[in-house]
Amino acid sequence: MKTVLMVIAPDQFRDEEYEYPREVLQGRGANVVTASIAPGPCRGKLGMMVRAEVALAEADPSAYAAIVFVGGAGAQIYFDDLDAHRLARTMHENDKVVAAICIAPSILAHAGLLERINATAFSSQEDDLREHGAVWTGAPVEVDGAIITGNGPAAARDFGMTIADVLGLP
Repeated sequence: MKTVLMVIAPDQFRDEEYEYPREVLQGRGANVVTASIAPGPCRGKLGMMVRAEVALAEADPSAYAAIVFVGGAGAQIYFDDLDAHRLARTMHENDKVVAAICIAPSILAHAGLLERINATAFSSQEDDLREHGAVWTGAPVEVDGAIITGNGPAAARDFGMTIADVLGLP
């Protein structure tokens, strides 16, 4: 069974960008572990309550087949977070899936992972991604190798399906 680490902000993560990919991944046989700044309750923008099981700083990249950064306004706390960057880089270097949706692709951009990579995000992040070397596409979901980006809540289900497909989940 493949295990996926989903990273959410402690407050103001985007509910459907967490919920829909999680449902898809679990429905296709993945084990999903939720991380945040610290274990404990996290609140979505629309009121969803989720319990983070692991602190981002303590997540072991070797334990996961993929990392998924969930968007929403709260995701800004990870833009320059060294633990988020370390995890994303380490997983990328080990040919694991690295995914982000909404504003969260800026985490990957700031980690140096989007240079010359086709990527999408919420439109507010276009300049940031371009400034960090990404090839902006604006598509709902973009795949470039093992890096998957999504542009927002409307793409959340397709984003989850794409992650599952790239992971080879049935």
